[in-house]
Amino acid sequence: MENISNSTEALKQAFRRHASGVCVITLNNAEGDPVGFTATSVTSLGSDPALATFNVARGASSWPALKSAEYVSIQMLNESSLALAQKMSQDHTKRFLDDDWFVHEKTGLPIFHKVNAVLIGRIIERHEVAANAVIVVEIIEGLLAEELPSLLYHQRGYVIPGDRL
Repeated sequence: MENISNSTEALKQAFRRHASGVCVITLNNAEGDPVGFTATSVTSLGSDPALATFNVARGASSWPALKSAEYVSIQMLNESSLALAQKMSQDHTKRFLDDDWFVHEKTGLPIFHKVNAVLIGRIIERHEVAANAVIVVEIIEGLLAEELPSLLYHQRGYVIPGDRL
């Protein structure tokens, strides 16, 4: 094994070797406009109560809305969602121009059509750590679509899982 003494480089190199599921997080800003971004840091925190977390840079365009939002959706992407993942990681002013989403009746959250599953949650904690934040969400509802192979992020690119062992 190669020894990497620079901790930042070690972290980057190690996580490039660790595939992550790709999600889109959506919410509304204080004016009610849709906000969203691609995330690979989503994880289940526990099932009773149902909790999930995700991370975000506090310099991100979505951070001002996340600081005050009450609800978010966590949308798990699949093999048909590549264009959505790319769009939601680029220019924030163009993320909701297409008609590939609808408004969730109960919360008003923007929800995209081409996803495997959606978790609707209420933000219960925000932890600011260095230039980032950890968001803790209590899940209040789920939506399931036809299950397709998940979209993953690995080695700085999007991939679809291959054969199972």
